Amino acid sequence: MKFLVTGAAGFIGFHTAKALLERGDEVIALDSLNPYYDVRLKEARLGQLQGRKGFSFHKLDLVDRKGMEELFAVTRPRRVIHLAAQAGVRYSLENPHAYVDSNVVGTLNVLEGCRHTGVEHLVFASSSSVYGANTSLPFSVHQNVDHPLSLYAASKKANELMAHTYAHLYRLPVTGLRFFTVYGPWGRPDMALFLFTKKILAGEPIDVVNEGHHARDFTYIDDIVEGVVRTADKIATPDPQWSGDRPDPATSNAPYRIYNIGNNNPVELMRVIACIEKVLGRKAKMNFLPLQPGDLPTTYANVDALVAAVDFKPATPIEVGIERFIAWYRSYYG
Repeated sequence: MKFLVTGAAGFIGFHTAKALLERGDEVIALDSLNPYYDVRLKEARLGQLQGRKGFSFHKLDLVDRKGMEELFAVTRPRRVIHLAAQAGVRYSLENPHAYVDSNVVGTLNVLEGCRHTGVEHLVFASSSSVYGANTSLPFSVHQNVDHPLSLYAASKKANELMAHTYAHLYRLPVTGLRFFTVYGPWGRPDMALFLFTKKILAGEPIDVVNEGHHARDFTYIDDIVEGVVRTADKIATPDPQWSGDRPDPATSNAPYRIYNIGNNNPVELMRVIACIEKVLGRKAKMNFLPLQPGDLPTTYANVDALVAAVDFKPATPIEVGIERFIAWYRSYYG
């Protein structure tokens, strides 16, 4: 199978590309290597993939319309896993244009490429942040998500709407995955687990938002990748029971599906910190802060739709995942 994986030098993209290569698929990898965080980490991830049978890399920005058209026309992937995006809730308050460029315009270019080259299935990354002001937990894909709290969330909601439009107009099968706080080896340096580990080892205080009352549905990277690959293998189809009188946001009379992919088990931030302290053998110095603009106090995924569709539910315990992450961190950074 020939896959195009966008954001292949990113955290989830790297692990997804690696999993596809290991099962014998061909991977056309795309990434712009933008400097939102340490480019050396992105290059090191790519270094783990380069030279493998079936792997090719294209340094390209999603917003390069002509470049994207040429990439699709020349490589003609059979399926696409679109993971490239400008990430980060708080950064979207500082640099909103980056989110419209990468997440909206870039995704449009991916949709157009899929449309014009007959891609048989597009899987794209959405986010738990789309639930915004919703307070009914666990978050369900059958809930309305029209009240985002950050531009990042709004851009991900826009991706879902754009994808549905292409599914309806051009019968392009598309599946969106709402990721819930992904963590693990080779993770993003701007994420809490990475920041906490780095600062505790350096003897520096860590910022604990929402006075420590945050809870997140921490989901280990191997579980995420298993869900992504299984979803890519199950081509989206129309829902024969969908009704315009009672429209279900998670399905459609077009070949369109939305799934949550989370651990279905929210973990308090203070428990995460305690796990890190135990593995490191060091106590954290804590700087308690209020809830930050754009943040959700708690995320918690209902994954029933994912389980029903692909017979898989993330299940790695937070203690196991943190131990594996810190083992990688110590190995990578010495």
